[in-house]
Amino acid sequence: MKDFVIENATLVLPDRVQHGWLAVVDGRIAEIGEGRAPERGLDLGGDHLIPGLIELHTDHLESHYAPRPKVRWHPLGAVLAYDSQIAASGITTVFDSLRAGSDPDGSGLGPELDALAQAIDTARQGDLLRAEHRTHLRCELPSDDVISTVETFAARYTIDLISLMDHTPGQRQFRDIGKYETYATRGGRSLDEIRKATAWKIEKGRALNAVNRPALVALAQAKGIPLASHDDTTLGDVDLASGEGVALAEFPTTREAAEAAHGRGITVMMGAPNLLRGGSHSGNVAAQDLAEAGFLDILSSDYVPASLAMAAFVIPERVAGIGLPEAIATVTANPARATGLTDRGELRPGLRADLARVRLAAGIPVMREVWRAGLRVV
Repeated sequence: MKDFVIENATLVLPDRVQHGWLAVVDGRIAEIGEGRAPERGLDLGGDHLIPGLIELHTDHLESHYAPRPKVRWHPLGAVLAYDSQIAASGITTVFDSLRAGSDPDGSGLGPELDALAQAIDTARQGDLLRAEHRTHLRCELPSDDVISTVETFAARYTIDLISLMDHTPGQRQFRDIGKYETYATRGGRSLDEIRKATAWKIEKGRALNAVNRPALVALAQAKGIPLASHDDTTLGDVDLASGEGVALAEFPTTREAAEAAHGRGITVMMGAPNLLRGGSHSGNVAAQDLAEAGFLDILSSDYVPASLAMAAFVIPERVAGIGLPEAIATVTANPARATGLTDRGELRPGLRADLARVRLAAGIPVMREVWRAGLRVV
């Protein structure tokens, strides 16, 4: 692996921003300095140099695989297109969010989960991927087959994060039934079809959840897999998650739940699109409100990969008291820490040289070059 120096860069360090240089040796950051570099290297012309972004929750792979209702793309082709978009967004470590558990309304991957997992594995073994890919299983609790699906998956593949999700209408993210129906019609189903499925979910969901949630918690604990709780809304939701050893609160829907999670030492993650849009598309708590209150730890791109860098650069403009180093940490150091990745996430000697060169154009961060472990991938 070729060693190199990056010079004339605006370095976003953990505690400050400075003009300087950075040296890479054997895929790791060897040295960082201020001012002029001791030797000539790649001249960034003053562009920002930040750590490679770390994405814990993105649904974007499924949109490449299933771009239209009842349409399925070539699994490997979908993975490679998705990986290219991820890397071009400055993301060097991505937790691919794959849904486990079938919904009665026909949504979710069902048995097709394995097709995507195999494609990711094929691409990884063939050294075809730009970013490092890890697996985040999004487990639908009100599902007849979620436990068997996760057990089968775990026997074949490594799981790096499990989220406990309950999208039963009438609670959590979809406590407003009207907003749920608006969301569900995107799949091309009629309102009558949606309402029939909704009735089944409400009737059966609670019983399935009561069985599946403790089983998944036990499985994760036995295998040492970090747990996330999805869409916590009430203090009761947070109490449940805290008792289960949940490490990550994914998209809490109320300020009350976010504050309680933060107070219990549970890392709070919100969507970057929420922050950029100024609010939640489901009418839930705004990410900016949580940032202003000090309850926001991590941002996720959710459904728009490019939103991750955009939101990180916007936070200092919108939230008093949060500088660029702290904002960049929400998409680098903090997600690394939450998932036990101690070798990346900061510009610091000894860490892996996951780097992104960012140029601001009309206030929008544009990824000019990206390196993973010292190898240029964009």
